[in-house]
Amino acid sequence: MKKPGSTEKKIYTRKDRLLEVRNLSTHFLLDDGTVKAVDNISFDLRKGETLGVVGESGCGKSVTSLSIMNLVPDPPGKIVGGNIFYYLDKNNSPVDIAALKRYSAEMRSIRGDEIAMIFQEPMSSLNPVLTVGNQIIEPIKLHQDKNNKQARKQAVEMLNLVGIGSPTQRLSEYPHQLSGGLRQRVMIAMALSCNPNLLIADEPTTALDVTIEAQILELMQELQDEFKMSILFITHDLEVIGEMCERVMVMYTGTVVEKAEIEDIFYNNKHPYTRGLLKSIPKIGEHRRLTPIEGSVPELKNLPDGCNFEPRCPESMDICVNQEPPTFIISKNQKAKCWLYRNNDREEELS
Repeated sequence: MKKPGSTEKKIYTRKDRLLEVRNLSTHFLLDDGTVKAVDNISFDLRKGETLGVVGESGCGKSVTSLSIMNLVPDPPGKIVGGNIFYYLDKNNSPVDIAALKRYSAEMRSIRGDEIAMIFQEPMSSLNPVLTVGNQIIEPIKLHQDKNNKQARKQAVEMLNLVGIGSPTQRLSEYPHQLSGGLRQRVMIAMALSCNPNLLIADEPTTALDVTIEAQILELMQELQDEFKMSILFITHDLEVIGEMCERVMVMYTGTVVEKAEIEDIFYNNKHPYTRGLLKSIPKIGEHRRLTPIEGSVPELKNLPDGCNFEPRCPESMDICVNQEPPTFIISKNQKAKCWLYRNNDREEELS
């Protein structure tokens, strides 16, 4: 893994914004209670930037990505509050994705064309009864108004671009005929076939071995440079975050507990949960006992009264038991949702 923050820093201004998520809440309304899968989160993503989203399973990472794509299954899921402002290149004016109907013409023009997604498991995401060619050609014809011959030619070019040999032959094959690494490359080719401005990668290397994982990560970085796109990179692996991202958002029980630039997450982290995640990473050459985070993520239908992390937190205080912490400003580029910083300014007071 490269040293976080070792690459030259980019300087961003407000005009570089691509996505602004404000107070987003996505809940699942079930018979036995409400699951607050995403609960009042806010973040920005800039043009050309890679933002990492990290946390344990069940912390709301994937539901956040599905909310941005307007693909939350309804029922039982529903965006119950907040805004998802996406800035179109042509006039830099925002469209609120949260306010659009899931299958409206405007939403369909954004999904796949402007914003694309690589899903977690390609074997379940690819249609087993359709050839690879059909699944790549369809979005090209839909979003780019090309005929079948033109779309097929572009599909071959995309498979070649993502490093798949004999691309013409692969078009006629089915997902089960491909290895896991090839299926993931097909997913990337599908996502990039319409040249999106934003790519959401939801744990794109989870099912791959380390050699293929390294190839996929390198491929994504090369394609990002070529297409000048932004990436929202979702994973539970902080080692991968350190390799891919410029900024990181740490999620726990549907909330954002810390946001910071990559070097601060690794070397100046503030939230006990972030520290717990880092202590759980094995490192080659270091002879030390791993320190797992005690306990498990609580049920989202039955969260604690105070801080959601308090039952597992080694730095718990009395105030943590009964009062949910707000987000405190640590520095211009770092914020933490923790009572340890109660003497700092609160984020909402400065917004």
